[in-house]
Amino acid sequence: MYTEKNFQTKKALKEVVANGERVTVFQPNNIFNVEVPSDGSVAVEGPHYPQPHKWYANVVLKNGRVVKVK
Repeated sequence: MYTEKNFQTKKALKEVVANGERVTVFQPNNIFNVEVPSDGSVAVEGPHYPQPHKWYANVVLKNGRVVKVK
């Protein structure tokens, strides 16, 4: 999964979430019908394809928003 905004680093994602800004996630090319939960934990990666992925994180979602980055 990816975050809606194309964060270049995990640190940048953490800073935005810590500032309370709205961050959501999505599943690109959802050929396997993977549903994005509104609550729970999911894995995200970045930056977005076609750039090579340089970071990975587990995030906690609440009401569809990222509230914590691990």
